[in-house]
Amino acid sequence: DSITISHIDTACGHQIGIVTLNAPKSLNALSTEMCAQLSTQLAAWRTDARIKAVLLQGAGDKAFCAGGDIRKLYERMCQTDTLPNPYATQFFGQEYTLYLQMHRYPKPLILWGDGIIMGGGMGLMAACSHRIVTERTRFAMPEVTIGLFPDATGSWFLQRMPAKTGLFLGLTGAHCNGADAIFGSLAEYSAPHDAYNELLSALQQADWRTPDKRTGDVEGHDTHAHEVCAKLLSTLPTVALPESRLSKYWQTIQRLMSVGGLAQIDALLHSDDALQALDSDFADDTWTQRAVATYRHGCPVTKALTYAMYQRAGTLSLAQILYLETNMAVHCAHYPDFKEGVRALLIDKDKQPIWSRSLADCLTPEGQDYIRSHFNNPYPEDTHPLLNGLKNDSKTLR
Repeated sequence: DSITISHIDTACGHQIGIVTLNAPKSLNALSTEMCAQLSTQLAAWRTDARIKAVLLQGAGDKAFCAGGDIRKLYERMCQTDTLPNPYATQFFGQEYTLYLQMHRYPKPLILWGDGIIMGGGMGLMAACSHRIVTERTRFAMPEVTIGLFPDATGSWFLQRMPAKTGLFLGLTGAHCNGADAIFGSLAEYSAPHDAYNELLSALQQADWRTPDKRTGDVEGHDTHAHEVCAKLLSTLPTVALPESRLSKYWQTIQRLMSVGGLAQIDALLHSDDALQALDSDFADDTWTQRAVATYRHGCPVTKALTYAMYQRAGTLSLAQILYLETNMAVHCAHYPDFKEGVRALLIDKDKQPIWSRSLADCLTPEGQDYIRSHFNNPYPEDTHPLLNGLKNDSKTLR
């Protein structure tokens, strides 16, 4: 099975549901089957009064989830040139609907975020209410290397990171650690990677019974369960996390991301001298140098999409953002850069993508029209995959 479902019994007579992403050979990359099974199980547990919380984890010792299974998506993109691509609609529609379901889930969703977390895994991480990282946590949104954009609710959580560090991560695909996740409000707790059994024991021993003896309103937010969860996670063993580069350089990153529009940011990121003048320690750090190298080699259309979406996302709800991310994703599946990026990185592995446009091309009036076209709804009326998710949204999509 692509996911495995289990539970543990608590001392007070309740249960904790456990979901394991079970594809360790692919670093637990998300597939449509995984998303569908997880969505179905969460729906069943939502109305099960015995289940007080849900724990998400990845199989193996390398990753929680390293992203989406884009090899199969690549094959389908190459097979048909229709807009919207039917498989891309299924792939992104199922994934994004799951994220919205998780964000609205009334019971605690606990992430055991050990190992690699990227792309789609970051979407799962952002959707959980209680996130635990370890000294082995490594996360990134590396879509600039494959010609997509920071999707999987990336447009939502990158916008909410402090001091424009989210924009920097989206543009550069910089690799970060557990301390960075806590700094960026992507995690609340840390524990040693070998403390998993202690986590299970704490979940089992906690008193999940509501104080007034009610079984609980399974359709509403279970405030008591969230409070119990927060209290027990705060008692986990502590661990020394690697240094947070985001915390160390947030002021420099904010100045870099505020130098002007995308053209000015791009000019600075392409100039070693300008980076040295901005902050020599930042420029000399191997972490920065890797991020800058990724940016320089990355897809110009991705950079323009990332920047454009970052400007829009601040005034939009999560449902609205996922609506637009769906539009953007299926357009990327139709246009050439996403296919070319996957080919160069994962299929032929020559790491020499030939991008369709330069950033200068993207910033011309014609280029900006092309970037804006990615936001357009390509679906016939009342057939958008995220339509149901928007029905209960309090804002009107502009």
